[in-house]
Amino acid sequence: MELRYLTPLTPGEQRAHGLPEPQPLAMADRVRFSELDPLGHVNNKAYLDWFEAVRVRHFETMCLPHYGDTPAPRLLLRNASIHYMREMHRDESYIATARATSFRSSSYIVEQQLWSGGTLRARLEAVMVLMCPDGAGKQPIPDALRRVLVARDGATEAS
Repeated sequence: MELRYLTPLTPGEQRAHGLPEPQPLAMADRVRFSELDPLGHVNNKAYLDWFEAVRVRHFETMCLPHYGDTPAPRLLLRNASIHYMREMHRDESYIATARATSFRSSSYIVEQQLWSGGTLRARLEAVMVLMCPDGAGKQPIPDALRRVLVARDGATEAS
């Protein structure tokens, strides 16, 4: 099966390209020359860029529609932890994923994975905080989105 780039992948496509469990959002791309370090490996910053692109897309396409008429919140990355597991090289195709694992009243944790050739190459866990549009305070996660995070992403409500 041919890998489609920069387009959300179906669960079948995710499995066909080596992901053991389909994720709510998975998108593929390929390593570019500009993302390499002098030794020919992908620069660590490139992984962060790839994860950010999918994390923002996850929020914009899968979370933001549940705000309805409420003004869209600002999305703030509070902190992130990345684990590099195996190096990557030029022209390798990869799949970056995103899913919420837990949430509170105005924040959620997103787990991300980076797969290439059926091998997990990196993982990232990030705490995302939803702020009011004017930045004056936190904006609560709507009940409709809470239900979707549980049903679609398998997230749990944290105390």
